[in-house]
Amino acid sequence: MRAEGIALDQAAGLRRLNEHNPVQVISVTGGKGGVGKTTVSLNLAIALSKLGREVMVLDADLGLANVDVLLGLRPRHNLGNVLEGTAALEDIILEGPAGVKLVPATSGLSQMTQLSSAEHAGLIHLFEELPYGLDALVIDTAAGISNSVVSFSRAAREIVVVVCDEPASITDAYAFMKLMHRENDRHRFRILANMVHSAAQGRELFTKLLRVSERFLSVSLDYMGAIPFDDVMRKSIQRQRAVVDAYPRSKSALAFKKLATTADRWPIGTASGQLEFFLEQLVQSNSSREEVQL
Repeated sequence: MRAEGIALDQAAGLRRLNEHNPVQVISVTGGKGGVGKTTVSLNLAIALSKLGREVMVLDADLGLANVDVLLGLRPRHNLGNVLEGTAALEDIILEGPAGVKLVPATSGLSQMTQLSSAEHAGLIHLFEELPYGLDALVIDTAAGISNSVVSFSRAAREIVVVVCDEPASITDAYAFMKLMHRENDRHRFRILANMVHSAAQGRELFTKLLRVSERFLSVSLDYMGAIPFDDVMRKSIQRQRAVVDAYPRSKSALAFKKLATTADRWPIGTASGQLEFFLEQLVQSNSSREEVQL
């Protein structure tokens, strides 16, 4: 009952806050670790911000956070402190390049990966108190297909699946889409090929995933494009800066800018574009899963 009450309260508050401010919620995932989803999340968010959008990145890797590390930021507090009641959500938000807002998660605390429905609801409930509006919320999920990854992806309007040229990447991406389709009723996924050596290689990766999906799943896959393998990407990571900020004219930076322009055109809708819809879906997802486990 407590979780249900929190969910209802949050929905009411967020309707008032965001009724005139549709928010594009984008979940970036990949199934397999090491495909570059965090790099994609940050560069996509910064590129969107450079288009004049108000953007926030939520580090949803609740046990192994690294968004702040990639940008060389040192948060004094994180989501763990918010859950403990020792910090407010507004106090932990960092400002990154181009004015992007960053919500750092906790690193190294396994209990953050096992939040109950009530805890998820209470955490997300705090977003209604933020003093500014958003145009886009980019969610950097954890690797794998844990409850946390499924919850955030199920709640988002757009799901970006990042793949690279490794057999395990294609296999894990398919497993994630299969789970989201059959158990969470998601029918559309955006596919992004990362670290490719040519446009043809990116298209080939998409085709591999498309073939197996068409054979076994009734889903729609949209090819977003490809991010090229670029030596300056490693340099930007070593400098703890996003490539679109450190090397704006590089091949990878230009690809991210093109990606952001594409994502900026995605439809938001009316009801399903509200931030409160995302939050309600998130709570509903966790509540349903707990009921099944009981």
